[in-house]
Amino acid sequence: MTDMTTPAARPLRIALIDDQPLVRAGFAMVIDSQDDMEVVVQAADGAAAVEELRARSVDVVLMDVRMPRMDGIEATSRILAQAPADRAPRIIVLTTFDLDEYVVSAIRAGASGFLLKDAQPEELLSAIRTVHGGDAVIAPSATRRLLARVVAIPEPQAQDTSVLEALTEREREVLALMGRGRSNQEIGAELFVAEATVKTHVGRVLAKLGARDRVQAVIIAFETGLVTPGEE
Repeated sequence: MTDMTTPAARPLRIALIDDQPLVRAGFAMVIDSQDDMEVVVQAADGAAAVEELRARSVDVVLMDVRMPRMDGIEATSRILAQAPADRAPRIIVLTTFDLDEYVVSAIRAGASGFLLKDAQPEELLSAIRTVHGGDAVIAPSATRRLLARVVAIPEPQAQDTSVLEALTEREREVLALMGRGRSNQEIGAELFVAEATVKTHVGRVLAKLGARDRVQAVIIAFETGLVTPGEE
């Protein structure tokens, strides 16, 4: 008789990039305790990470910022540049509050979010699942304020506000709420629409802005002045 059992989904493959062995060991212990995750790559600097991930595919990368030989910003950019678009990993930058500018530079390089190194284990696991699901890690209030403060630093070339012209009035409202750190559920509650409708609006916003994910869209919202630092 044919076995009709549905095969189990493979665990998410995680890469840990950090120059501190104890940090890697701690994260690996938390991750490997989960049935749906496994650490398959570890590296102590960005250059080693680029080489490791050239030969091996992973789903999510936890990337430290300051490391010897190559920092996490450059490594993020190179890893995403060398990976096929349909198999590029999602990258979460690991940081502390004193590395604000580095963090946003890494997000501009393609990272899907950032996580404080002193995050609770459940926050780490939730962040991994969130970015793998296609969203971005920007929701916690402290992180939101951090992002708001840093993206307010002027870029050499300011973002042209004409990028917003393609958005409808409702899509601008949704983008503004995204920029204030609202979840889809919270946006739906504020606009009195179903969460499924919000997801549709978010998808259209990302497509029209040419943004890869929610973090990229939020940065555009700040750079164009649609959202200003400190707004809640």
